[in-house]
Amino acid sequence: MTRPAAPLRLSLDGDALVHNWRALAAMSGDAACGAAVKADGYGLGARDVVRRLAQAGCRDFFVATWAEAAALADLEPASLAVLHGVRDEDMAFALASPARPVLASAAQVARWRDAGGGACDVMVDTGMNRLGVSADDIIAGLLDGLTIDTLMSHLACADESVPMNARQRDAFAGLAGRTSARRLSLANSAGIALGADYHFDLTRPGIALYGGAQCAAHAERIRQVVFPQAQILQRRRVPTGETVGYNATWTAPADTQVAILNIGYADGYLRSFSGKGRAHSGDRALPVLGRVSMDLLAVGVDAAPELAEGDWIGIDYALPETAALSGLSQYELLTGLGQRFARVWK
Repeated sequence: MTRPAAPLRLSLDGDALVHNWRALAAMSGDAACGAAVKADGYGLGARDVVRRLAQAGCRDFFVATWAEAAALADLEPASLAVLHGVRDEDMAFALASPARPVLASAAQVARWRDAGGGACDVMVDTGMNRLGVSADDIIAGLLDGLTIDTLMSHLACADESVPMNARQRDAFAGLAGRTSARRLSLANSAGIALGADYHFDLTRPGIALYGGAQCAAHAERIRQVVFPQAQILQRRRVPTGETVGYNATWTAPADTQVAILNIGYADGYLRSFSGKGRAHSGDRALPVLGRVSMDLLAVGVDAAPELAEGDWIGIDYALPETAALSGLSQYELLTGLGQRFARVWK
């Protein structure tokens, strides 16, 4: 039996994705530029992202877990690292996989070494106090004897101009030559824009690949990749004085044409868009009216008299502007988009 077509979709711009990676690679200077594809490629579909970026020249990919690595195994990326290290439960798969664990604790180092594991990466904590071994442990010889491809750390405040960035950079630079690592990697998307002192040998962009812009340098170069669209389930006239949606938060100031769309907070279009989100048909703006429901959304369509049941409407979703409007982070906006969307690459 043929599966029914989804009534909502993400139109994904493959050319924009590749453009963004190439822009970030150029910003990375002499450093190689990788790609974070964790959380299923930030919600776009990691397999499709890896295929497109590998064809464009990307060689280094990063996922969070071994389940994510397994989902990409048949694509055979040139270099794949698992950022959350290796648990006891992961060892059988990890030892047989070409992907490398990013070891992040003394226990993980011992587990990998005792099992005779091969090449690995290592995360060092330079002040974020999240994952990572300490610089003191490295100096004391914790990593001696390991075959380390990449020693990495992570910036806590790369999207802000704060002294902590330089402190982390300097702490990380002080580890050069202290291990067998052939590469050093510090900068994420925002870190790339901090300048050459942060690039080291390899950069690891994530959100900017997918249309996120965290600084002026990104805003000038990064293109939108994700364009949500939803189908009209019903068009109706709401008379003057009538209300729309739960808790009657919007009242029609005049007779109003309203389209009910097949999208809601179960799809990641959250209640924070209630009464302030925007949709569009061509270049005509269509306001969100009332509360966002679990599966449904009301928009005003007086500006688009031709729209009817079954037609598609675009949802405004440029990440920087939508984050400012909703109070959500650009990361949440992408990774929260649900599985009921058909993902359609242009």
